[in-house]
Amino acid sequence: MNKKFGRLLGLAAIVALLGACSANADTAVPAGASPGAGAVAKEVRLGYFPNLTHAPAIVGVDQGYFAAELGDTALKPMLFNAGPAAIEALFSGAVDMAFVGPNPTINGFVKSKGAALRVVAGAASGGAGLVVRSGISSVEQLKGAKLATPQLGNTQDVALRYWLKSQGLATTVEGGGDVSIMPQDNATALQAFSAGQIDGAWLPEPWMTRLIEQGGAHVLVNEADLWPDKQFVVTNLVVRKEFLDKYPGTVAAVLKGELNAIDFINAKPEQAQSVVNAGIEKLTGQPLQKGVLATAWANVKFTPDPLASTLLQGAKNAQSVGLLDSVDLDGIYDTRILNSLLVARGQSEVAVP
Repeated sequence: MNKKFGRLLGLAAIVALLGACSANADTAVPAGASPGAGAVAKEVRLGYFPNLTHAPAIVGVDQGYFAAELGDTALKPMLFNAGPAAIEALFSGAVDMAFVGPNPTINGFVKSKGAALRVVAGAASGGAGLVVRSGISSVEQLKGAKLATPQLGNTQDVALRYWLKSQGLATTVEGGGDVSIMPQDNATALQAFSAGQIDGAWLPEPWMTRLIEQGGAHVLVNEADLWPDKQFVVTNLVVRKEFLDKYPGTVAAVLKGELNAIDFINAKPEQAQSVVNAGIEKLTGQPLQKGVLATAWANVKFTPDPLASTLLQGAKNAQSVGLLDSVDLDGIYDTRILNSLLVARGQSEVAVP
């Protein structure tokens, strides 16, 4: 894991990427015709979760933004419940692009020695934190407490362990230390908290709000307060490196659809909430309570900026708590297509190290 994976490519004109397209593409579009023009696939398999923080994916699929940009390329949405499963699907070639959290993205990049995937855009920022039971109002009162996270080594698990370490409280992956961390799925954490089996949890939205509204919890730490400008990446859009190289036109079409979906979400938040909730109900069989959705929505910002510096800092935090070896993430980002599209819209490019 300590080997260099290559230097991060500098921002370049989209035509440079198009010149590298495979000669085996199914369909070709003249290079330079428009931002993102290039070879396109017959089908794109797009993975995402039935989560609030994946709202751009839900809106893009359900409102037809992806399909409109893809044209004759068939869109095949694929549902996942956890980041590691989505990354494994990318590895196997079962999915071409996926909305996924930063830690599974890091793990996938490292596991493949930088060969399997690239982050091509962000999707959502914020919407996570530590909520606790009544009677806990300071970090000192957490000693001896039992706290939940969604999964060992996932984004929220790393955030909790790193924050506790910064406060002088030790944890172990086995659940020992000053604070016992008990990884479990979000629904189980809600049930465990309501039953008094755990004292709190570091969770993403809408589960943070659900513990407050349905379990009587209160916020001890809003993770946004720990980051510069109160922003940190919670969802990225990643693509198989092979697919990106072969079909940049299809990747560009998906990115256009995402940008349109984010524009809709930010311009019409109330309508977007209804669309997302209907999408969640369709995918899971159960919508969110409107009050929960509205509160949770206010904690999340939807943006195509991958907020690269926060992912890189998250990797350092994971190393600090012993959940990740020292790694070099050079090459994990390829935002050339995204930046070309943003410039064409008169918007600022996103920055990556």
